[in-house]
Amino acid sequence: MNLILWRHAEAEDTASSDLARQLTPRGRKQAQAGAKWLRARIEHDAVILVSPATRTIQTVETLTDQYRVVREIAPDASASDVLGAAGWPDGVAPTVIVVGHQPTLGHVAARLVAKSGDSWAIRKGGIWWIESRARGGDLEAVLRAAISPDLI
Repeated sequence: MNLILWRHAEAEDTASSDLARQLTPRGRKQAQAGAKWLRARIEHDAVILVSPATRTIQTVETLTDQYRVVREIAPDASASDVLGAAGWPDGVAPTVIVVGHQPTLGHVAARLVAKSGDSWAIRKGGIWWIESRARGGDLEAVLRAAISPDLI
């Protein structure tokens, strides 16, 4: 399974509610850069799971209109919620993209890659690609890519 964690791009600081915060003009550019990078690397059958927050929906819509809004990965979700929604380690599909929030995505990355309870910093618009594989009868999580929008 390929699990791709995509943090929403830069969003406005205030709105009528946290879920209503929209991308800034800079955030739209970050999202477009991330979408371009992903489009060149993912299969057409990837399953895309998105938090119900406006900023995550606006981020993913730069990539596709084929996604599922998943309440369980809203802001303040747990790493277990995200992994459960994605079906880690077997996956609900060979490639699952989760468009979500910090610190949750950082918790997922640290848990899988380092077996740590920490939360790693994932920049706004950042993409972390983690692959599950069996080696010697054990399951491993391998970091395939970690990229910030300013490097694309």
